[in-house]
Amino acid sequence: MATTTKKPTSKTVTQVTATKSVDVKTTVKEKVMTEKAKPTKKPVELITEGALLKMSDKDYMNPAQLEFFKDRLQKLRDDILKNADATTENLRENILVPDPADRATIEEEHALELRTRDRERKLLKKVEQALGRIESGEYGWCEETGEAIGVSRLLARPTANLSLEAQERRELRQKLFGD
Repeated sequence: MATTTKKPTSKTVTQVTATKSVDVKTTVKEKVMTEKAKPTKKPVELITEGALLKMSDKDYMNPAQLEFFKDRLQKLRDDILKNADATTENLRENILVPDPADRATIEEEHALELRTRDRERKLLKKVEQALGRIESGEYGWCEETGEAIGVSRLLARPTANLSLEAQERRELRQKLFGD
């Protein structure tokens, strides 16, 4: 579902007082971040995925949604780190096998596990970046267009930093120009 909500952008606001006009440079983004950063009296309870999908567009990236995605990203990060530790332990085990075919099979399994961990290492970097965007107030907004990425896309890929349309354009450019 595409939304037309725009990311808060920097704008100069002219404030007119009774006697003169004063240029006040402030950003809408700073106002939004200030409102989100205000301490709440009670901690935000985690909402369910179903409740998240039922929320209206005006509730997009409210504190409850941000907390939901932050929790999901932290769990993903913890799982990746746990898998990395398990891989380290598996690779430390020295299994002596006299048969060359069995040894080759074990080495191939190790290589496959290392490739998987390498992909997870790259995913871990994206998870850390997404957590940083949550802290900065930029999570959920397309880096290219400034439009909302959409809750359904973020549920499918919590590390997404582009809207579906922007990602499709990027993939088309890569296909055509080999970026």
